[in-house]
Amino acid sequence: MDCASCANTIKTALGRLPGTDDIRISVTNETLALKLDRGLTPETDIERQISQLGYRPERVDRSGPATRPAAEEPARAWWSQPKGRIALTAGLLVVLAYGASLVIPQAAYLIFVAATLIAAAPISRRAIVAAMAGAPFTIEMLMTIAVLGALIIGAAEEAAIVVFLFSVGEVLEGVAASRARAGIRALANLVPQTAMLETGGALREVPAASLIVGQIVVVRPGDRVPADGTVEDGFSSVDEAPITGESVPKAKEPGEDVFAGSINQDAALRVRVERAANDNMIARIVTLVEEAQEAQAPTERFIDRFSRIYMPFIVALSALVAVVPPLAFGGAWDEWIYKGLTLLLIGCPCALVISVPAAIASSLSAGARHGLLIKGGVIIEKLAGIRTVALDKTGTLTEGRPEVTDVIALTGSEDALLAMAAAVEAHSNHPLAKAIVARAAAVPAAAMRDATAVRAVPGKGMEGRVGTAALFIGAPRFAAERANLDAVSETIARLENDGKTTVVVTVDGAVAGVIALRDQPRPGAAAGIAALKELGVGAVMLTGDNARTGAAIGQMLGLEARADMLPADKADVIKAMAAEGPVAMVGDGINDAPALASAQVGIAMGSGTDVALEAADAALLTNDVAGIAKLIGLARATMANIRQNIAIALGLKALFLVTTIIGATGLWMAVIADTGGTVLVTLNALRLLGHFRDRNGDGATTVTPS
Repeated sequence: MDCASCANTIKTALGRLPGTDDIRISVTNETLALKLDRGLTPETDIERQISQLGYRPERVDRSGPATRPAAEEPARAWWSQPKGRIALTAGLLVVLAYGASLVIPQAAYLIFVAATLIAAAPISRRAIVAAMAGAPFTIEMLMTIAVLGALIIGAAEEAAIVVFLFSVGEVLEGVAASRARAGIRALANLVPQTAMLETGGALREVPAASLIVGQIVVVRPGDRVPADGTVEDGFSSVDEAPITGESVPKAKEPGEDVFAGSINQDAALRVRVERAANDNMIARIVTLVEEAQEAQAPTERFIDRFSRIYMPFIVALSALVAVVPPLAFGGAWDEWIYKGLTLLLIGCPCALVISVPAAIASSLSAGARHGLLIKGGVIIEKLAGIRTVALDKTGTLTEGRPEVTDVIALTGSEDALLAMAAAVEAHSNHPLAKAIVARAAAVPAAAMRDATAVRAVPGKGMEGRVGTAALFIGAPRFAAERANLDAVSETIARLENDGKTTVVVTVDGAVAGVIALRDQPRPGAAAGIAALKELGVGAVMLTGDNARTGAAIGQMLGLEARADMLPADKADVIKAMAAEGPVAMVGDGINDAPALASAQVGIAMGSGTDVALEAADAALLTNDVAGIAKLIGLARATMANIRQNIAIALGLKALFLVTTIIGATGLWMAVIADTGGTVLVTLNALRLLGHFRDRNGDGATTVTPS
């Protein structure tokens, strides 16, 4: 399939078969999915109908890796494809006709007729089959009517040229469409074909697609990682730029995750396979991009509905232009039939219909290659209109790995306070809890004790018993509900003014001490906020920290901070902001789920976690705040490209409509206006594949102004 008109023809034809429903066609991926009642229509009838329309259907096995068989086949040269052979045949016959006109002028007309009939036969056959299947208004039908009309009025030379130009246009459309598919196919092909599997202490080469969870593979320096997994042994740097777009190689050690398709650089790594081939990072990215391309943007849906009305309108208008002037005003039949036929070709909406999906497909592919996942054209349109971005602090603006900086005990030793707190916090997965446990583990004198009756106090902290003592560990405002904090209020204020997060430990209803932690801002977070401001987008930080800590971090990064927020509070703030203008929420996709759902666009941070890939509207595979500005910049460039495409498509039609009516252009230019417009629109959309440019010479990607 080369354009959306092809997809619409197939969809219309299959929709008339009993038992078919939910037909989804992706031009970019060349895939068709539908729900089918096999009792009413067998699968063979579906394949037969597609074949009759001129396409070659091939079953897709979704149980294997998420790449289509066609994605692994070398692209056939244009001259070996049916449309290419038609174009060559038409061209040769036209040359033969012109050659005959120099030797036997009387025979030239007949050769032009023969050239027209031979080259137009396969086009007309597709038109008739489509019409019989319930899709009469196709470009092939318009071309058939125009060519037969030209032959009837004696314009055989022009009829032959029209068929030739149309065939050439279809070839060019195919080449352009193939380029549009190249990005996602290249991504799918990043996974190596083979892997070095370790069995019984020996290595043997096996197909990468055959690896199963739990097996150990050895990745040598210079090799691509064959599967998503965890490093079991070895220390090396791994280039993840092909997957995440992040230019700086990451140091990997035992326990670190690695992604299929990334490149090992320094030393051999032993990797335990954690995901099967059809579920690795690249497979999931490919699937998400394919699904996103099938999700129509509002503009695309409008144009699709418009084209269904537009095509019959153009056919009726062409008939009126051909008939009314001769009947009502005495015009020459040959002249006005010719103009009607020309108008018929000008009116074909191919360029208009492909204008949006071509741009969306290029945009999604460009984003995926740079670690930016967008779930469809709807999200692109929403992203382009974003005026405010709200960001969670922990794990988004900061590293999400806080470290204990201060332990202040009011009674007993600091190590004893740390040991008691760690005993309770060991039952929590919260980043602050993990930091306290890690600090206690690093201090021999703070060996953890056993805690009992431990439970989480939702949104407030943890409580439990260590020996006979009842402990509560939580933020100062919640600890104040259980104990008098006057003795530590100045200490808490000093620590929080330094941008540290404080937790208070109470024992039996009295303050035992304060533990301070700091979560460092991500490298580049301040630059990412500045990039948003350059785009005219405001930024607000939402955090559960206290106001002083939030203000300190906000000042460091250059954005407004709103603090003391529970997850539900963040959702309420997002709803209030959304009432004033389009807002995006950026979070880790787990604790911030209510806020992500409340925003016009939810953007999940995280290097390929399931939540980051599936929970939000868009995802940043790198934990890079600058990616937010890149997302919005790409969306704005895409919408600008779509507007350009629509202007090209409609502008060409308006221009040639006027020139046709006044007699300045004929059938030849009508075909150029149609197929040439489609090619121009597609090529313009392909410019989005180069939206991100390497400006620093080090592989770093930057967002180009839109």
